[in-house]
Amino acid sequence: MTKRFRIVCAIGTRPEAIKMAPVIMALRDAPWASVRVLATAQHRQMLDQVLEFFGIKTDIDLNLMRPEQSLADLTSRMMTTVDAALEAEQPEMVLAQGDTTTVMVTALACFYRRVPFGHVEAGLRTFDRSAPFPEEMNRVLTSQMAAVHYAPTERAREHLLREGVVDERILVTGNTVIDALLWAAQHCGEFDAGLDQERRILLVTAHRRENFGPPLEEICEALLELTVTERLAVLFPVHPNPNVTRIVERMLANRPHVRLLPPLEYPRFVAAMKAAHLVLTDSGGVQEEAPSLGKPVIVLRNATERPEGIAAGNACLVGPHRERIVQRVKQLLTDHELYESMAHARNPYGDGLASRRIVEHLQEAARRA
Repeated sequence: MTKRFRIVCAIGTRPEAIKMAPVIMALRDAPWASVRVLATAQHRQMLDQVLEFFGIKTDIDLNLMRPEQSLADLTSRMMTTVDAALEAEQPEMVLAQGDTTTVMVTALACFYRRVPFGHVEAGLRTFDRSAPFPEEMNRVLTSQMAAVHYAPTERAREHLLREGVVDERILVTGNTVIDALLWAAQHCGEFDAGLDQERRILLVTAHRRENFGPPLEEICEALLELTVTERLAVLFPVHPNPNVTRIVERMLANRPHVRLLPPLEYPRFVAAMKAAHLVLTDSGGVQEEAPSLGKPVIVLRNATERPEGIAAGNACLVGPHRERIVQRVKQLLTDHELYESMAHARNPYGDGLASRRIVEHLQEAARRA
């Protein structure tokens, strides 16, 4: 029997699991590939929920999550455990997606062991090392160590070329999050928000480190003002990080027309996006997903590594600033043409075929090997 190409797919957080799921499923259907799933479990519960939804089982579980762990502690423990896993698995290729500590450390461990590393969603940049923190630096460092760069857009490819990456090592694929979303939208059902049905829903997520503290307080103040002055209801799945929960629960718990929820399982979150009128977020993945469901996105960050959505008209950048958030939401509520133009702009992030392109490229690498 022909030897199969050994691939390890490393995941650590819920967004990584979502975006790697279609790649993992496609690889498991490929007769030429032997795929193993390594989980660092930066997000323990949220990661497990996503994997269960997609029917993916973890082969190597490092279970590194600790309450309020520092980046230095997480990075050091992850480095030794990922390296040991690579030694045991002896893969011929390793894949990881995005910009987390899991991705950066896995790329470094592969570099030390001279194992080719494929970076899914490569080339995103804000060109501000403090925003998002530490993700922007993780992306830059990972690009220096990757053997193959699966760029989601032409803009991402151009960033890599300017940094000296050889063009032959870049493949523009689209973003795998759209592959996952289109599959999930067919399996997620309806969402009962438990809110006043006469009020339009603002779906809100906020978890970025740069928004901890006063910026998150301003976001909450804007939400309170909007529920008082407009016929709106807020649906806010709250990230479990204590820096988020302390502020959000203090400012928004038990407020009229505000529903705080624990993090939603991925299919329920997709259903919530479908039910929302507007999406307010500091999440990168949500910026990519919501346009495919026809939902305008208000980005609660001062800079984004996903400017394609801004340029295409799917999203607008307002930052974590009370006045700007309130102003833009009110504008979208009253300007029907603006709302429709954002809701129906073409999604620049993908067509649902990104994972197929990645797997076809890997098959050619396996053939050469």
